[in-house]
Amino acid sequence: MKTLTYKDPGYAKFIKKLDRKAVPTDDLYTIVADIIADVKKRGNKAVFDYTEKFDGLKLTPRSLYVTDAELEEAEAQVEDSVKAAIAAAKKNIHAFAKRSMRKDWKYKNAQGAQVGERFVPYDRVGVYVPGGKAPLMSTALMTAAFAQAAGVPEILAATPAGPDGKVNPALLYALKESGATEIIKVGGAQAIAAMALGTKSVRSVEKIFGPGNSFVVEAKRQLVGAVSIDLLPGPSEVLVIADKSANPAFIAADLLAQAEHGGDSVVGFISNSKGLITKVQKQIDKQMKSLSRVNYIKDVLKKGTFVLQVKSLDDAVEICNQFAPEHLSLIVENEDQWLEKIRTAGAIYVGNYAAVAVGDFLAGPSHTLPTGGSGKSFSGIRADQFQRRTSIVRMDQKAVRKSLKHVQEFARVEGLDAHGASVEVRAKAESEG
Repeated sequence: MKTLTYKDPGYAKFIKKLDRKAVPTDDLYTIVADIIADVKKRGNKAVFDYTEKFDGLKLTPRSLYVTDAELEEAEAQVEDSVKAAIAAAKKNIHAFAKRSMRKDWKYKNAQGAQVGERFVPYDRVGVYVPGGKAPLMSTALMTAAFAQAAGVPEILAATPAGPDGKVNPALLYALKESGATEIIKVGGAQAIAAMALGTKSVRSVEKIFGPGNSFVVEAKRQLVGAVSIDLLPGPSEVLVIADKSANPAFIAADLLAQAEHGGDSVVGFISNSKGLITKVQKQIDKQMKSLSRVNYIKDVLKKGTFVLQVKSLDDAVEICNQFAPEHLSLIVENEDQWLEKIRTAGAIYVGNYAAVAVGDFLAGPSHTLPTGGSGKSFSGIRADQFQRRTSIVRMDQKAVRKSLKHVQEFARVEGLDAHGASVEVRAKAESEG
């Protein structure tokens, strides 16, 4: 772990690096652009070639989709305890989603025109669920179940299968329970391109949701326009801000939990208490010995973890707002006072007992959150992102007449006389017979 105090000569330089921008490297941009262009040109053939190259799986149009028989087989294999956990999570997700969905409204403006908004679900969305190191059934719920709650009728899920063409049964069951109407056995940038652009076998979607590696996230970014996207959710991140009131064992457990994602995960711990930092580091060493994914954890602790001793909690909050973490654990005295000052975290877990893993799996809000500094511009998945907004304007002649003089001024200044005339003809219609 990289450990620095505010007195160290390299501290200021390191803090500056934590002010991140979610922009791709030139190499990443080019690789992903080439994949997208190839899928656009060759369709199925390109998708199948990349799937064989990266996942060792030979696909055909017949084997591309998960079948009803495979879903039934998966359901039979999933333990009742897992089904109960999925059901509990879905219940909380739906309850949270229903409270955050936007509702139609209308009112009369100063000129008497009735204005308002209408919200309807998208007709067809795509959700991406990463494969590889773990069967992320929680991610299926944290994407598709929000679409389900919002009433989206068609939900296309994409997740990579193994070389044998199989997808983890628990993941398939979670997707089915979350309302996925189609599931394709494809991952990576090629899956995003297929969903956005369409192929002979894959009908395109209107919006894409879900996290992934740097190639997946960059593909989503490049395909904005062909589709809309939720946000830029990449490798997992957690930042803990804590003072002497925090339990060091709890902090260590949360840091290790995020580190076990492996890969490019980022783990940060900031405190104004030197004593707490020492205790947390001892707890990490102690707890790590009993964990199964210790190799992933050690790699992240070595390459992607930082520990900072700050002069004050004000400094910690300032760093947090620059860093824009995916998950923030805030364990301090007078927590509400400090909570008000946090502006850019994707999700905030307040107090000693607010375990990040409960949010990841069960609490209700989506764990699909902005990473890489993109939290300054994006929020995590919400139910209202699955709704299409339309504004509505309704007017009678009285409202038209009250609006006329102001519209005429806009039309005059902007040189758009037909605009003004289109209102004037309505205002004068009755008097002209």
